[in-house]
Amino acid sequence: QVQFVESGGGLVQPGGSLRLSCAASGIIFSMYNMDWYRQVPGKQRELVAHISIGGGTDYLDSVKGRFTISRDNAKGTVYLQMNSLTPEDTAVYYCNPDRSTAYYGYWGQGTQVTVSS
Repeated sequence: QVQFVESGGGLVQPGGSLRLSCAASGIIFSMYNMDWYRQVPGKQRELVAHISIGGGTDYLDSVKGRFTISRDNAKGTVYLQMNSLTPEDTAVYYCNPDRSTAYYGYWGQGTQVTVSS
């Protein structure tokens, strides 16, 4: 059974940091590029960060220099380190394999990130 379980969200003050985790199961994790997305109510899901099989990364312009995506293939887990958070980062965060793969769309429950003073 393919499953992605996100965790690590919470309430944080502006300027704070959080580290999100996403544990994958049911796939050979090391064979997939992985992405982090976020979504706020009433808006489309937004691609935030991408990490390739080889470790290459790419980011949404608004998070460059603040967010870092990484992966641990042995644990089947992808991470998102988020620093210098702003209220505009408030969203539910999800992970998923690259949209070109057959397993894109198996959405987990996500993890809520709220940035507020």
